[in-house]
Amino acid sequence: MTAQLPLEGIRVLDLGGVWAGTFSTLLLADQGAEVLKQENQFVWQPNTRAVPGPNISSQMTQAGPGWITGFPNSEPGPRPWNYHPMFVSLYRNKRSFTLDIRNEKGHEILGELAKISDVVIENSAVGTMEKLGVSYEWLKELNPGIIFLRAPGYGLTGDYVSARTMGSHLEGVIGHQLLRGYRNEGPDSNSAIFSADYIAGTQIAFAVMSAIWERKKTGKGQFIEMAQAENAIAMFAQGYMQYAITGTEPDRVGNQSIYPQESPTGIYPCKPEGDGDPAQGKDRWIAISISTDSEWKIFRTEMGNPEWAISPQLEQWENRYSQHDELDKNIAEWTQKFTDYELFHKLQKAGVPAAPVLDASRVPTDEHVQERALYSPQTLQDPIGEFPFPTPLFDFPAANGGIRRPPVAMGQDNEYVYRELLGINDEDWDLLEAEGHIATRFNDSLM
Repeated sequence: MTAQLPLEGIRVLDLGGVWAGTFSTLLLADQGAEVLKQENQFVWQPNTRAVPGPNISSQMTQAGPGWITGFPNSEPGPRPWNYHPMFVSLYRNKRSFTLDIRNEKGHEILGELAKISDVVIENSAVGTMEKLGVSYEWLKELNPGIIFLRAPGYGLTGDYVSARTMGSHLEGVIGHQLLRGYRNEGPDSNSAIFSADYIAGTQIAFAVMSAIWERKKTGKGQFIEMAQAENAIAMFAQGYMQYAITGTEPDRVGNQSIYPQESPTGIYPCKPEGDGDPAQGKDRWIAISISTDSEWKIFRTEMGNPEWAISPQLEQWENRYSQHDELDKNIAEWTQKFTDYELFHKLQKAGVPAAPVLDASRVPTDEHVQERALYSPQTLQDPIGEFPFPTPLFDFPAANGGIRRPPVAMGQDNEYVYRELLGINDEDWDLLEAEGHIATRFNDSLM
C-alpha cells in the first residue's frame, strides 16, 4: 500500500511570483500539496516565467548567463515561458490556471477558489493585494479556516513599507552585500545570486506547515506576515552580535571561514583542464576546510610535511588563523599539482573535508549527483524533447514522491480548475475565455 505524502489533501492557492514565493510553493508541492498557480495572460511577472520577457529572440539565448537567457536547444520556441530555466526549476508538481484577478469577475472567481483552499500565499509589493481587494478579512469571511501568508520585502508597516524589492535590493538594505565577497573589494564585485530568496522560500513553507499543524489541533486558520528582510538577517546573526557586543563592524572574509578556529579554510586552484582559459570555464578549484587541530596534522601529512607547514606553532588554530594568508599562498602552490577530483578523493580518504568546485555544466555528470538522482529526465507539455530537470530536495519513496508532474505549462490545468473544481459549463467557459480569463499563452499585447 502506497503511503501518503505529508501534505496530501492540502490545497494551496499560489499568488506568488519571482523566486521566494514560487520556491515556497515548490517545497509544499513536493510534499504533496495541490498547488494552484494563478497566472494572468495580461501581466508579465519579471523573473517568474522568464527574465527577458515573452518575446525573446534566438540571438538573446546566446547572450548572458544560462540561468537568465538559456533555453533547450538554444531556441526560444513558440512558448518560451514554458521552458525557461528559471521557470522549469520551480514549477514541477504544480497546477497552472489563468485568471485576471484585476476585475470584478476575476475577483469573484478567486473568492470561489479561496473557499475550497487551505492556504493562500503571496509575496508582492505592499499595496498590490490591497488594490486587488485580497485581504485576510475577505478571505476569512469566505473560509474561516484559511491560512493567508504574506511575505513582503520589509513588512506591512514601517519606513520601508512602500519599498519594492528583489533579492539584490533586500540584501543591500540588510547589509549582506557588505559582508559577502572578497576582502578589499566592494559589493559591486559580488555575484548576482541572492540567498535571501531561497531562505525566504524555505521559511514561508515552514511557516505554512506550522500553521497547518496548528489548525489540525485547533481548527483555526491564521494570518502570517513574514517580512523577508527580518527573515534573511538570520543568515549573518554573528555579524550583528559582533557589532552589538564589541562595537566593531565585521569585515568581508572571502572564502575564509567566519569562525577563526576553522583555519585554514578556502578555495584553492587545481590543475586546469586543457588550456585553462577561465573564460571557457576550464580553470579548476577545490574547497578545503580545516576545522580542528587534528585535521591540520592530517592535512600536513598529506602534503608531505613541507618545511613551511611543520612548525609546532601551526598546530594551534590561533597561529594558523593569524597566518591564514601566508598559508593560503603555500597551499595553493601545492593544490595546483593535482586535478580537482584527484585531490578531492585523496583528502576525503584521509579525513580532510574537501570538495571540487563545480560550474553548472559539470554538476549533472558528477558521480555523487548521479548516485543521489538529483536530476531526472522529463518531457514538458510543449514538444521540445526530453531534458534533465532538478528533483526535489527530499524524497518519500514509500509515497511515490519525486517529480509527479513535470514543470507545468501556462494554463495547463484550466480544465481542471474551471470545470472540475468550479463546475462551470460550456457557455461560461466561452465567456471567460472571451473576457481573457482563460488562456494558455501571454496576450499579444505583451509580445
